[in-house]
Amino acid sequence: MLDIKLIRTNPELVKENIKKKFQDEKLVLVDEVLELDAAFRASKGRGDELRAKRNAISKEIGGLMKQGKRAEAEEVKQQVAAIADELAEMERREEEMTEEIRKRMLVIPNIIDESVPIGKDDSENVEVERFGEPKVPDYEVPYHTDIMEKFHGIDLDSARRTSGNGFYYLMGDIARLHSAILSYARDFMVGKGFTYCVPPFMIRSDVVTGVMSFAEMENMMYKIEGEDLYLIGTSEHSMIGKFIDEILPEDALPQTLTSYSPCFRKEVGAHGIEERGVYRIHQFEKQEMIVVCKPEDSMEWFHKLYMYTVELFRSMDIPVRTLECCSGDLADLKVKSIDVEAWSPRQKKYFEVGSCSNLGDAQARRLRIRIKGKEGNYFAHTLNNTVVAPPRMLIAFLENNLQADGTVKIPEPLRAYMGGQTELH
Repeated sequence: MLDIKLIRTNPELVKENIKKKFQDEKLVLVDEVLELDAAFRASKGRGDELRAKRNAISKEIGGLMKQGKRAEAEEVKQQVAAIADELAEMERREEEMTEEIRKRMLVIPNIIDESVPIGKDDSENVEVERFGEPKVPDYEVPYHTDIMEKFHGIDLDSARRTSGNGFYYLMGDIARLHSAILSYARDFMVGKGFTYCVPPFMIRSDVVTGVMSFAEMENMMYKIEGEDLYLIGTSEHSMIGKFIDEILPEDALPQTLTSYSPCFRKEVGAHGIEERGVYRIHQFEKQEMIVVCKPEDSMEWFHKLYMYTVELFRSMDIPVRTLECCSGDLADLKVKSIDVEAWSPRQKKYFEVGSCSNLGDAQARRLRIRIKGKEGNYFAHTLNNTVVAPPRMLIAFLENNLQADGTVKIPEPLRAYMGGQTELH
């Protein structure tokens, strides 16, 4: 959510940013906010005049009563009552205007960083850098669920019977590998100085609207019927929500946390849910990282965060690339975002395995996360990034570590989490 002072002083900048995101239908919101804000401030000014007048009249009533002029005092009291009625009506309208302003402010997109490439959708995202040599072996790489089934590691049929499409049972060594990757990712981030956390897996609506846009909320979140609770789509939601209404001392920053959670997503949209695959699913587990920091430090942290993911994947012999999201592919709260994509030898292309985002002070404004500075309080900046999200990670892992004889090599960093195994066979 933007500072309304920016809309007052530079509405054209806000409109230009909306155009860069190809959301021209939102241009009218800027003018509506300006109109509502002007009416609100005029009402506040009128209210101050009425209160001053009421105070003066109240003193006059006291003087009349002292003089024994009760009849005149009663007439003046009627003026006070009329002012009180007008003030009550004005306060009611001001509440309505405040809510109308907030509704519009919540859907006006954040100002993107000037370095963000301009483009309409994800087809215009820009490759930044590649890490590792993408290879296609001279033997066939089967579909990922076929590899898993060879090791008796997945049961999609049973999951369809219990839960429907978009769910799975992981079994045996594949399930163990799934947990090993999460444990390794946890320890990897702890080694980077992050504090490990297991957060709540349900959050209230005020936290949901604090961390994401309405469009994301509608397409992602499952609501608990009859309660003000939502299942999290990623632990970033409850991790950022942890700081709601807090004023953090500058010397307590940055807050660097890495969290484990299951994630639950509707996955509404054009992609749909695969019948056989585990690429896009309703339930998965993830290791996440978040940072709450001073504004001047957020871009430095942004670079650090996505490079941690690159380092993790490369340690498991998986080639990756970084892809910068263009303006039209950025969610409304984001200032800048980079996806990490892993190489798929079977598909001979990269696919997304993580996303790193700098949200500026957008979430902090919505959740009132402030920093106590020497010259007053100011809003923090928040960032988040995927460390690893199996089972999607398993697709990249299995394809890139599959050997000609059908066994799967286990890279050295994972062996301690797999009882010393060097391969799956």
